[in-house]
Amino acid sequence: MMEACKTDVIAEIRCIVCPTGCLIQVKKDEEGNITFSGYACNRGLEYAKQEFHEPKRILTSTMRVENGFLPLIPVRSDKPILKERIFDALKEIAKKKVKPPIHAGDILIENILDLGINIIASRDLDKSHEK
Repeated sequence: MMEACKTDVIAEIRCIVCPTGCLIQVKKDEEGNITFSGYACNRGLEYAKQEFHEPKRILTSTMRVENGFLPLIPVRSDKPILKERIFDALKEIAKKKVKPPIHAGDILIENILDLGINIIASRDLDKSHEK
């Protein structure tokens, strides 16, 4: 009688690609092979693979403004950043101060951390209203 190869669940990932919200199990067998199960579509499988091997997020934060109507402006990355680099990116954002006028979509930091990702303004901001 042949013995079945043992697999262990090493992670569970809730898919967010569609409203179904599949709970995808990541399993590792005795030989070290990684498999995914519990997904209802190929988009879910691709999401789970990305999330397991190289998770990324859109970074949202604020940046200081010099002589602006508001002291901070909301910013975000124009592409997802590796989760492991988010805190490094936040440190870089904290070092910067921008001057208005700023328009939504303006690149405020180009190619942050040499990742090919820009930090852009999420809203318009005019100069301060001086009297």
